[in-house]
Order: sequence, then C-alpha cells, then structure tokens
Amino acid sequence: MELGASIKGLNLNATTPYLTPLNHIQSRNLCSNRASSYTSFRANRRPVWTASVKENIRATESVSEVKMVPAADNSLDVELSSLTALCPLDGRYWAKVKDLAPFMSEFGLIKYRVLVEIRWLLKLSQMSQVPEVPSFSGEAESYLENIIDQFNINDALEVKKIERVTNHDVKAVEYFLKQRCQSHPEISKVLEFFHFACTSEDINNLAHALMLKEALDNVILPVMDKLIAAICDMATANASIPMLSRTHGQPASPTTLGKEMAIFAYRLSRERKELAQVEILGKFAGAVGNYNAHLVAYPEVNWPQIAEDFVTSLGISFNPYVTQIEPHDYMARLFNTIIQFNNILVDFDRDVWGYISLGHFKQTLKAGEIGSSTMPHKVNPIDFENSEGNCGIANGDLSHLSTKLPISRWQRDLTDSTVLRNMGVGLGHSLLAYKSAIQGISKLQVNEASLTADLDQSWEVLAEPIQTVMRRYGVPEPYEKLKELTRGRTVTKENIKKFIEGLDIPIEAKTILLDLTPHTYVGAAVELAKNLDTVTNLVNGAKVVL
Repeated sequence: MELGASIKGLNLNATTPYLTPLNHIQSRNLCSNRASSYTSFRANRRPVWTASVKENIRATESVSEVKMVPAADNSLDVELSSLTALCPLDGRYWAKVKDLAPFMSEFGLIKYRVLVEIRWLLKLSQMSQVPEVPSFSGEAESYLENIIDQFNINDALEVKKIERVTNHDVKAVEYFLKQRCQSHPEISKVLEFFHFACTSEDINNLAHALMLKEALDNVILPVMDKLIAAICDMATANASIPMLSRTHGQPASPTTLGKEMAIFAYRLSRERKELAQVEILGKFAGAVGNYNAHLVAYPEVNWPQIAEDFVTSLGISFNPYVTQIEPHDYMARLFNTIIQFNNILVDFDRDVWGYISLGHFKQTLKAGEIGSSTMPHKVNPIDFENSEGNCGIANGDLSHLSTKLPISRWQRDLTDSTVLRNMGVGLGHSLLAYKSAIQGISKLQVNEASLTADLDQSWEVLAEPIQTVMRRYGVPEPYEKLKELTRGRTVTKENIKKFIEGLDIPIEAKTILLDLTPHTYVGAAVELAKNLDTVTNLVNGAKVVL
C-alpha cells in the first residue's frame, strides 16, 4: 500500500515542510500514536514568539511560510512539525520511515478499529441465530465496506472530535459509525448492533494484530529482505577475495571477505524466517474472556466458534483462552525476534565499521557531503553508525514491550494500553537501521590492496597448518616448535620456507606446505560463500531478491 494513496487528501510522499498543520501530523506520528492539540514551550527571561503557519501551495516551494509573532505571555506555542516533533522519526527521519505510518500511527489504529467494528456487524448479519440483524443487501454491504476502503484523514479527525466528548477512543469509533450509517435505510435499523457484546479490547487487540501484520508484510519484511539480499551480494561477489581473520583483534587463520559476509546473511535469514512464522493471535470473547453477555442475549449460539470464525476471517489466528485482553505472548515473541535480528545487524555494522577503519573498504564520495566540521579529509562510516545506534534505540523499546506486555493484573489492567501506542517507535527505528545499513553497503568499495598488504605481513598464520601436518606424520612437539618459531617474532616467507624444508615429512606433504601462502590458506571459505544462495533459499523458502 502506498502511503500517499492510503491517506486521502494528504500527500506524505512530498517533501516534509518544516512546519506542518497539526491535522496532518496526527495521521503520521509514529513515536506515539496519541497526538496532542499543540506543542508548547515555555522560556523565561528571553524573547518569546508565537509561530503561525501558512501552508505554501506553490509548487516551487518545499517549506511552509512561517510568520513569527510576539506572544502575549511568557510561552511559545507552535504546531507539531518536523522541527518541533519530540521524536526524530516524526521529524528528521520522517522520509525514511513514513511507509509505516498507514499502519502504526493513530490514523492506522483508528482505521483498523473501524474495520473490526464493521466486519463484526457484517458477521452478525450473516447469523440466522441473530434475526434482529437481518441479512444485508449487496448495496448495504458495499456501503459498509466503502467506509473501510475510503476511510481517510478527515474521517479520523471526526473520530478524534467525538473522542474529545466521550474521552473514550473506542466508543468514539462506535459513535462515528452510528453517525455515518444513521441515514442508510437498512443499517440505521440495527445501529445498536455496532460493538455488540464487545469490550473495547475485543476491538483493540484485533486492530493491533492487523497493524502489526500489515506493517510486517508491507514494510518490515520486504526491507529485511533487501538488506539480506545486499549482504548476499557482498558475499558472492567477494567469495574468492582472501582476507586476514582477526580473533581477539590479533591475526588469525585467513578467510575470504565473502565468507565473512555470508555468515551475517545466513544469521539474518534465520531470524527473518522466525519473524515471518510468528503466529499473530486475536481474541473476541467479551469482557473477561467467557462470552458472558453473549450467552445471556443468545444462549443457543456457539459463541466460541463464532468468535474463532470471525477472528480467522481477518487473517489472524484465534486464541481461545484469554481474560479481557489477548495476553500478548505472541507480541513478546515477535518483538524478541526483531531484537535478535537487530543484534545481528549491530554485529555486522561493527565489523564493517572495523574493516573500513583497517582500510579494507573504501566509501564512495558524494559531492557536497562533509565528514567533519574541522577535518576536511574525513569520510566517516556514518551509515553503519546510524544503523547501530537506531538498532539500540529500537531494541530498548522492543525489549520493554516484550517484557511488559505479557504481564497484566488479574483479568486486565490498563498498563498495556499506553505501551502499545509505542509499537511504532521500535519498528520505526528498526526500519531506519535497516535502510541506513543498506545505504552504507551501497557506498562500499573493496580495497584489495589493503587486504593483500595485511596478508603479506602475516606469514605467521601458516604456523597452524604446518604444526597440524607435523602431527599427522608423528613429528614430536609440533606445536611447541612452531610456537618457538613464530610467537612474538617477525615471521617472513623465508623463515617459513626454511622451517618447512627442514621437516622430516613426506615430500608430497612438504610440497603442499611450501605452496601455501597467507592468500591461499583459506580452507573452504570460497565454497561456503558461493553456496550461500542455496543455504539461504532453504532458510527462507524462496530466493531473496532486491
């Protein structure tokens, strides 16, 4: 779903203005999908101004006209904008995360609540055991479905207007639907069956489930796939390029650049597969999970079966054992899987950062960009640093969600409500991290000269294969002899050659050792990197493509 198409009358794909009218912002806010009426700053003992905003509609202009007017009191009142937003997801980074807004914003939450309420009324109309809601005509069904399909920013604002009176967000959705349908000749007769036998959490839990499902399917998983594919390309393209390994930061047995990238592609692929397999659950069992009101009103109806049919019709798996809330265990698993994906990405970011520091990667330059405000030569690995930092912020948020949400006092407390409004924070910073890593990868150029020089200075790494072959042929104390030759010493090609020629081992084995160099002693690294596509296909079940 394209964001611009999903929010009628609001072009969020355009350049974000520095100051934007609030009714636009309410639909897009990711950091908390509760928008306040304004943002107020109080500053004492200094000039204070009020910013009034006039939206500039000229195509040649990309920002709003801002007129600064002295305030009457000691305060600064400005509308929420990319400059006044408290969370950078809704300001500086908006262009990179806005694809999540149709799903994870307040607008998204209201839209999915509307969907659940309407689909429940349609379900009731299909039940012969509920004659008070006759089967709707095709026209009536289309009327209801159109409310869902054409739901736009103005509709969401109308719901918020009602909420200011009710002080209850779900009840505001019910009243909105009653108002919208009161003029329809069929639907107006059954208005009281909107929200029939429902607790607010029947609506909310399914709305949250749909928000997560759609955000994952339409945004998060596709970008994860692009990231994995980019690393897979690095692996296969550099499968045969030898590189010195480092364990504990010290020279170790050589590998290939491609094989080291393949490790990350494989690890990330496994977590991506786990994420896609998380079963998203929903409940629809009333105030405390027992269908109490349902059975009093219609005792002959098999409400647990009706609830299961309804929940699964939305593409959500059914949880039959609940309190007032769905216990959120699936959310904990889902968020923990994203946390682990992000942890692996941090490992990748830090390794690539280190390879850039060693000179093994160069970064392509972009005209006009500045690396340091005082050191003109700097080309910093900012994309990988940005990715690492945003993974950390995301994991902090997601960690709290995964540990808090499964815990609720008795049959329900309200602590989950405010926490759930921050799902977009963890997903938004994760998305930003993935896109930053992809951007960083696109700038990388392998510096084979640096890799070659590193290997040429590390002949001591051949101590491992030499002592291993010596063991095979019964040479006494092979490890100790190589330790004496190499540990703490400068080792050259000539040192190694002289040592091998003096060994009492078969000529064939001696020839193999003499032919070894730090560049060729890479084991199965080349094959492991080249076979990555087959392995990741088995993990994901399908080829990962850009």
